[in-house]
Amino acid sequence: MIPQETVNRILDVAQIEDVVGDFVTLKRAGATYKACCPFHNEKTPSFVVSPSKGIFKCFGCGKSGTAVGFVMEHESLSYVEALKYLAKKYHIEVVEKEETAEDIANRQRNESLMLVSEYAGKFFVDNMQTPDGQVIAYQYFKSRGLEDETIRKYGLGWAPVDRSAFVQKARAAGYKEEYLLDTGLCKKFDDGRVVDTFYDRVIFPIHSVQGRVIAFGGRTLKSDKTIPKYVNSKETEIYVKSKSLYGIYFAKNEISRQDKCILVEGYLDVLSMHQLGITNVVASSGTSLTVEQIRLIKKFTDNITIIYDGDSAGIKAALRGTDLVLKEGMKVKVILLPDGQDPDDFAKKHTLEEVKEYIERNEKDFIGFKTDVLLDEAGNDPMKRATLINDVADTIALIPDAVMRSVYVQASSSRFDIDDRILLERVTKTRSEMLIAGQKEQERARMREEARAGADVPPPPVEDYNMPDPQEFMPYDVPVVQTAPVQAGPVVLNEPYLAPCEKDLLRFVLEDGCSELKFDMDSRYYIEGDQVNVAEFIDGILADDDAEFANQSYRKVYNAYFELYDEGLSQLQIQTRLMNSTDQEIAAVAKELLIEKYQITVKNYEQSLTATSTILVQFVPKTLLVYQCKKVELLMKQLTKELAGETDPERQVELLAKISDYTRARARLHNELGRV
Repeated sequence: MIPQETVNRILDVAQIEDVVGDFVTLKRAGATYKACCPFHNEKTPSFVVSPSKGIFKCFGCGKSGTAVGFVMEHESLSYVEALKYLAKKYHIEVVEKEETAEDIANRQRNESLMLVSEYAGKFFVDNMQTPDGQVIAYQYFKSRGLEDETIRKYGLGWAPVDRSAFVQKARAAGYKEEYLLDTGLCKKFDDGRVVDTFYDRVIFPIHSVQGRVIAFGGRTLKSDKTIPKYVNSKETEIYVKSKSLYGIYFAKNEISRQDKCILVEGYLDVLSMHQLGITNVVASSGTSLTVEQIRLIKKFTDNITIIYDGDSAGIKAALRGTDLVLKEGMKVKVILLPDGQDPDDFAKKHTLEEVKEYIERNEKDFIGFKTDVLLDEAGNDPMKRATLINDVADTIALIPDAVMRSVYVQASSSRFDIDDRILLERVTKTRSEMLIAGQKEQERARMREEARAGADVPPPPVEDYNMPDPQEFMPYDVPVVQTAPVQAGPVVLNEPYLAPCEKDLLRFVLEDGCSELKFDMDSRYYIEGDQVNVAEFIDGILADDDAEFANQSYRKVYNAYFELYDEGLSQLQIQTRLMNSTDQEIAAVAKELLIEKYQITVKNYEQSLTATSTILVQFVPKTLLVYQCKKVELLMKQLTKELAGETDPERQVELLAKISDYTRARARLHNELGRV
């Protein structure tokens, strides 16, 4: 068995246009590629590849699927063989194994650490309601301009002065000392005493991409210089500082929607910006940006804007901190704030419109920014100008995309007033040296592994990258409530009457789960300041009704979607995983809803004239109401059938009362449907 982690890595790295392009000559057609289909003879191209969707579709013969499916079909390989083919293509080592008892134990241990961290988060929040919490912590947060909703939403809290408060509470709640120590929430002295790590501090919880509490930052409010200003959680199995970003859980959807991430330095910078209404903001929490953090951002966007203080230190930081970002293929812009201000200060002193305008007006492309700064420093000194030109050329060399490098070479040579061939020569030389150095490091790493293991070890895999977020490929298919159940291969429909609505809701989740629902102010669903995407809206409504899909196949895919969603995967990654699932039932439903919808019809053409955002706002709530109405009608039908065979008078009265209640509920839903 190929470990699921390896399967996921293969699926994430395998770009559909790259895989298909090995076998077919693709020609760009807008956001897609076209070619003559390799599966049947044709003269006019009807074979379409969508990088944004990660799928191919032939409108001639009907074949469709993902990168894995294409390899299976074209090379006549099994699913596992296709995965191994792609693994070899992308230099990913595949080691097949069965999940061991150790693997299971590690997974269970990680979950235990998560539960302890989440309990600690609740403990700190609860302590905000104590007299000390209100007088000290709450007043501090208010003095920093934070509103009650912000304090609640981000789980800010208070660690009491008593150094045994948490450990005593956790022990009483049944949490093992082992996990209290391993999370770093407590410390054990040589004499056996166990005390709290966080005490007499305001607390900032750190969330994973999935929204679970994994660590904490504690800030003292004392002015004593001998006391560290911040105490942070130690690294654990569930928290690695270099792989975490403060605020990423709350920012990820807006980062994807705006296709831009704003990076700041500290907790309060993030909180103030979010509170103002700029929610695509995260922080590196005082550390230099790491490769892992950059790749975490890259899951949601390729565009990053870094905000620095406008003083000389901020300028120097801007020049130092971006090489890694460029090397990972990100598009980087820089903003310098007015002298002496940080994002926290700036957000408090300006309105949302003013901050947005400032960002838009003052964003500078990093290489252009660096050129301007260094040119000012060099003045008319020819030696300094030569050093500057080489420095900028070395920065351009970091960019992986050849076209972007060429554009920057032309722009920079014009700015320096030199022949672009001179700059290009330096860029080419530097990049060659980088590639050779990288190859040597890989070889050294391989030799080190061989020395440790005493056996041949394949070269380390190339670093993975993430595919872009989904965009529209073909006209949007507005779901229509059907009258007949849908049967497709291994699909199991336990309740055909509800199947059409469940299918429609599932299609919304699979296709547009991460798309924001922008309700008008007069909509019954509008909540000021609240942002919700399609998946969360549907899941929230169903949860309020304590409902789940009645049909096994749709329920299984729905649950699988949210498991991947909670892992922080992009919509495209979730779609890819589901369509390539080893569970045939899940794969069949996902492919039906994500691929077959691209058939060109008159209805699709008409609907293409309406913006997707408008369609979602109209039809997602409507489909939910229709679903609720059908569930009520199904219950009424069942009760009516039971009533017909009931002879007990008391039970008959009881059933009639329930039918009457459901009749009123159905009438209410019909009225609501009329208003949508």
